[in-house]
Amino acid sequence: MVRIKICGVTTADDARFAAEAGADAVGLNFYSSSPRYVPPAQAAAIIRELPPFTATVGVFVRTPVRQVCALAYQLGLRAVQTYDSLPAEDTFPFAHIPAFRVRDSADLEAIRHFVAHAAEANRRPAAILVDSRVEGQYGGTGHKAPWELLRGFAVGVPLILAGGLTPENVAEAIAIVRPWGVDVASGVEQAPGIKDRALVTRFIANVRSTR
Repeated sequence: MVRIKICGVTTADDARFAAEAGADAVGLNFYSSSPRYVPPAQAAAIIRELPPFTATVGVFVRTPVRQVCALAYQLGLRAVQTYDSLPAEDTFPFAHIPAFRVRDSADLEAIRHFVAHAAEANRRPAAILVDSRVEGQYGGTGHKAPWELLRGFAVGVPLILAGGLTPENVAEAIAIVRPWGVDVASGVEQAPGIKDRALVTRFIANVRSTR
């Protein structure tokens, strides 16, 4: 079964709806330059409304590991998703999901290098997230990742596919990439950070219909 994360949630109502619709996780964006940014106090109010089996994932960009873990502890996050992060320090007990923006084979080689060095340090990530590469932006761009390039790509940890996914194309993306999970933000929105419930419902249903 392909796991589903609805990312860039900014309200308790949207988070609760995503969980009740069948999402495995919701993502809370702590990158202050993002239109989906939520301050910690707002994130805490969202998390309080979630059912107990829905995972919460914090999204961080160029944030020191200690600061990431401190906020994760404060909020009780299950996992931390980081852009431009080095495996210099351990994030345990929080699952680490390093995110990579991919355009070409050189970017895939960088992922292999990252995972190999993390494994040597006994800090293998819980999963990797692959997103589209849009210069100066970190997620939520609406641009598709290079699916064909990712066909058959494996580095020994689960792969989460992000980047331009929508209810209309997610089944095709899964058929090509065969990811462990999928991550969507802009593809199920009526405005940045405001989810469209019909799109969320269709997205989850289309993922669940895949084999």
